[in-house]
Amino acid sequence: MHLRVLEGRDSLGKAAAVQAATAIERAIAANGKARIIGASAASQFEFLEALIGTPGIDWTRVELFHLDEYIGLPKTHPASFCKFLQDRLISKTGIATYHFLDGEKDPADVIRLTNEAISAAPIDVAFVGIGENGHLAFNDPPADFDIEEPYIVVNLDDACRRQQVGEGWFPDFNSVPKQAISMSVKQVLKSKEILAVVPGPKKAQAIQACFDGPISPMAPSSILRTHSNATIYLDLDSAALLSPATLSALAVSV
Repeated sequence: MHLRVLEGRDSLGKAAAVQAATAIERAIAANGKARIIGASAASQFEFLEALIGTPGIDWTRVELFHLDEYIGLPKTHPASFCKFLQDRLISKTGIATYHFLDGEKDPADVIRLTNEAISAAPIDVAFVGIGENGHLAFNDPPADFDIEEPYIVVNLDDACRRQQVGEGWFPDFNSVPKQAISMSVKQVLKSKEILAVVPGPKKAQAIQACFDGPISPMAPSSILRTHSNATIYLDLDSAALLSPATLSALAVSV
């Protein structure tokens, strides 16, 4: 795993997009298509804008999965991750093959079908974020590092639900669903390459816990340190609490 620290959100997004585009194009060249995982969060805005603006990607050869979705939330809701990916990635690129987690359908049926689809072949590159509580996908602390199923039902903790209100996705805490379908930690780690895009001062404590502290289910994204091809993109704000020793050990480029 490597850390990259850029000055701000724009430069972070552009740098991550260069690496992402390279990974997609490499997979298409090798296999005729690229299988990717897309994250849905405010932290991804600049990255996705830069990525879809990158010339030369044959998006018709991209197959998209997403990390998570609230149970009980319609696709028309402003906070729907299906809506996020439709509006910010699919409609702007022409991706034709994608696997939505429909929050209004029976979670067991959604999980069964999506598990079958994602298990058909390896994932080439996963785009993820890191929550204010350190979560990876919607695996809040203490995260299950051992479960094998690709997608699972999870309970959302209060810190996660407050983050969604703070980012403006919901009007108040009680409006945030208490459960979601989430990609499991093990499934995320099966990706050949992982890019985590994590800007902003509100992420600084989580970044410190995940990369200065021990690898622990209490800091779920700390598990990314075990992946041989994961790159964590930070800006100066999100990296502000990291120790000099961590910055040095993880080969940061600033």
